[in-house]
Amino acid sequence: MEGKRFANVNRKTNETDVKLEIHLDGSTSTSNISTGVPFLDHMLQLWAKHGGFYLKVNAQGDTHVDYHHTVEDVGICLGKVFNKCLHDKKGITRYGHAVIPMDEALVLTAVDISGRGFLACELQLPAEKVGDFDTELIEEFLRALAINSEITLHVRQISGRNCHHIIEALFKGLGRSMGQAALIGCSEELLSTKGLL
Repeated sequence: MEGKRFANVNRKTNETDVKLEIHLDGSTSTSNISTGVPFLDHMLQLWAKHGGFYLKVNAQGDTHVDYHHTVEDVGICLGKVFNKCLHDKKGITRYGHAVIPMDEALVLTAVDISGRGFLACELQLPAEKVGDFDTELIEEFLRALAINSEITLHVRQISGRNCHHIIEALFKGLGRSMGQAALIGCSEELLSTKGLL
């Protein structure tokens, strides 16, 4: 696999067993994602593609109960491995944002690799489910991702009536924003007057 910024994480609990690997730089390979939650698989494929990442996920969870534990734990692991890839964060662009249209939906995402996990989420999802996926799990995933990757993440739905379109625009924008923020710029300095992120 191309690029030097890669990491993996394994997390096993009584509810889930998640193995996750990410390569941040220059991968042209197709991601390999299997979480047992088909809608999440689809969204993670979009996230990786639009972020320019290679992502490998193998998750097994108590999906016979519901998808909550699996979705949240994948978010935790993705956050941890993204943060791990950034090492000391020297030279990163730090900020990224995107405004993504998907038919009638328009969603803004903004990321600061700040060292402080925080989520501001303004979504008005009009349905409780997309297929068999509970839409309330989107915010759970985003919170787990933001806290464990130590990023400040703002998500704002500008318009949209179709849940699939809104969530798809969100994941495309999230990938693009995180990809921008993680880019190495021309300087190797830390983009902070504090000297620490």
